[in-house]
Amino acid sequence: MFKHIGAACVAVFIAAPTWAQEAMTYLSPDNFEDTVFSVESAILDAGLVIDLTSHTGEMLERTRADVGSDIVLFENAEIFSFCSARLSRKVMEADIMNIVHCPYRIFVMQPGGSDQVTVGFKSMPDGAMQEIQTLLDGIVKEALGQ
Repeated sequence: MFKHIGAACVAVFIAAPTWAQEAMTYLSPDNFEDTVFSVESAILDAGLVIDLTSHTGEMLERTRADVGSDIVLFENAEIFSFCSARLSRKVMEADIMNIVHCPYRIFVMQPGGSDQVTVGFKSMPDGAMQEIQTLLDGIVKEALGQ
């Protein structure tokens, strides 16, 4: 059962650019380590504090056998979580339920068996959260030198 779920997850990540309403993704011209460094630096350069770096790829690889899977989902995958006090207050004053989007996250991933590195974030809903999407998009573009 888990083999099929894992394959579906890889397919979803690889197909992400076609799901514009779900995620904004960019291909990195650099290797994973350099891309992670660039994303982390761009977040910090934007005056934000990274609350958590989730080592998602390591966790999934470490637990792969425990869940009965032989599929390597990622060569590498990290997720940076952070917030902006000023912008978070602004979007939550517009709609208090915007709390569901906080903290904001940017991922860097390299699928199993691939050299391609993808950077992205969850698309935000229309309205006040578009300011957060603009922030995330700017951070990613800065990290990728765009």
